[in-house]
Amino acid sequence: MTLALDRRALVSGGAALALSGCTTVQSRSVAQLVAPATRCLPRVQVDPSRVIRTVAGLRPYRPSGFVVRADKLGDSLLVHNYGHGGGGISLSWGSSRLATALGLPGHSGPVAVIGSGIMGLTTARLVQEAGYPVTIYTETLPPGTTSNIAGGQIYPASHFDENMVTPQWREQAAAAADYSRRRFQIMVGDDYGVRWLPTYDQTRRVGPIPPDLRFPGRDRLSASEHPFPLDNVVKYDTMYVETGRFLERLLSDIRVAGGAVQVRRFDTPEQIAALPERLVFNCTGLGAAALFGDSELIPVRGQLAVLIPQPEVQYAYSLSAGYMFPRADGILLGGTFERGEYLAEPQPQDIADIVESHRALMAGWRCA
Repeated sequence: MTLALDRRALVSGGAALALSGCTTVQSRSVAQLVAPATRCLPRVQVDPSRVIRTVAGLRPYRPSGFVVRADKLGDSLLVHNYGHGGGGISLSWGSSRLATALGLPGHSGPVAVIGSGIMGLTTARLVQEAGYPVTIYTETLPPGTTSNIAGGQIYPASHFDENMVTPQWREQAAAAADYSRRRFQIMVGDDYGVRWLPTYDQTRRVGPIPPDLRFPGRDRLSASEHPFPLDNVVKYDTMYVETGRFLERLLSDIRVAGGAVQVRRFDTPEQIAALPERLVFNCTGLGAAALFGDSELIPVRGQLAVLIPQPEVQYAYSLSAGYMFPRADGILLGGTFERGEYLAEPQPQDIADIVESHRALMAGWRCA
């Protein structure tokens, strides 16, 4: 069941129990001096003893943005779809749609997809929906892919350098993000682990927040409308994906529709050119650096501490302390953005710093 909190609903009778925890009985003279009651949200119980696992993943980052491009490889057409940095989940369906639009017109026969992360799986599914048989070739299957470690917020971020991208690329990225949002909207529910959540962020913008169709309900909040010990807090609604559930279900869909999966490693482009399929989609993520000589592609390590689940926490935030995304498999606390780190292992001190940052935020909670 999907549950999204609405700001108006929190003030109404439906939030009476939550609000009751924020009020105390005071004499009239004291009550007249205090500010209106702060709107409550359930507090995340942050403590090192509640950490159930720690993870680290390597984002495939390119300063000039992700690549969707068609090349010839021997007798085959090779379509690249990689380099999405921290925006892979958010851009997945749309970027894969751009890739299939390059490769499928005029093609006949089976199709190969290299990689089984989010790009490989969404590309394979779109190929099937267009009526083509597909085989996924992959060195690692979910849950062993980097995509399984992603936080899963549908909000493209940390995937390019503002000074390195062209206007044409920006248009391409906007189209990918738009299609992805629309595709995830029709997948909301427990089956795919997709749901809407109110999300709290900070802004440097002065004055009213302009409307943004990407984030319904985006609005600046007064101090009495949130419990965070911070200024300039805004609220909006966006979707979140429980990545483990989503990827497993998507892989199942591909197999049910007749897709084949072969566990195989490729070390050279020539090995890919020798495949029987004449159309190949390269969705190898960070692996494209060595496989196709993309020297711009670098890893950016992200680390997460995962706490015991709290079903009552039905909101997310991305604030100065880091980000918090609640999922059925745990409360995700992030995060780091470490350029050039190739070791996909959580570092104890970094994890301790993440937990302490969020613990300090909760210590300043302005709501009993």
